[in-house]
Amino acid sequence: MALTPRQRTISMGTGATSRADIDEGLRSYMLRVYNYMSIGLALTGVVAFTAATSPAIQDALYTRSATGGLQPSILGWIVTFAPLAFVFMIAPAMRRFSAPTVQLLFWAFAGLMGLSLTHIFLTYTGTSIARVFFITASVFAAMSLYGYTTKRDLSGLGSFLFMGLIGIVIASVVNIFLQSSMMHFIISIVGVLVFVGLTAYDTQNIKSEYDVSDSGDVARKKAIYGALRLYLDFINLFIMMLHLFGNRE
Repeated sequence: MALTPRQRTISMGTGATSRADIDEGLRSYMLRVYNYMSIGLALTGVVAFTAATSPAIQDALYTRSATGGLQPSILGWIVTFAPLAFVFMIAPAMRRFSAPTVQLLFWAFAGLMGLSLTHIFLTYTGTSIARVFFITASVFAAMSLYGYTTKRDLSGLGSFLFMGLIGIVIASVVNIFLQSSMMHFIISIVGVLVFVGLTAYDTQNIKSEYDVSDSGDVARKKAIYGALRLYLDFINLFIMMLHLFGNRE
């Protein structure tokens, strides 16, 4: 039975696992989650920056309009929507794969996400990207800490946040064709609120899924899957904040 945020001990056969053992195991598990997430973010950043500084990759993914704006090529559109397809089609099935396969898929997804974010380094100034990244990291850390430490059950927010997420995805796809600056602004505001909430919600869920009796392979898969969820929260929160506070080239 997985631990809930309020549970401190569990029974194992005729013995019992002490609170100290569980707390130590939980801290180790959460540290693994954050380590995987951090490596994934670093990989995404390296790929995005490398692609943005490569003329060959730029030409393959984008063309410049008469006004100087970026227009994705066919390959660019595929790369843009590939991470979304991964999240909805592959991520739910990751639990059925072996731990090495899950880890490989996570790294591949992080690299693909980096390609899809190449336009960020071509659109916004490096200074504003760095500034917004540190703002995002601060907000993410605060909300993740809240989700980890709070005694309040956040499960009731799940349905509301998920519906908000679906609404953001649909509105973003529609606005690709409408190009409405007002809708873009509203999506960004709502997106920040949704992903701030999801950061706390997902952290609490990942914590509650920890089970001291999990085997090494199961624990590793749980940590990677948890890292994927927090990685997505961070990336999307960063993008929404960049839309609001980033300075364009």
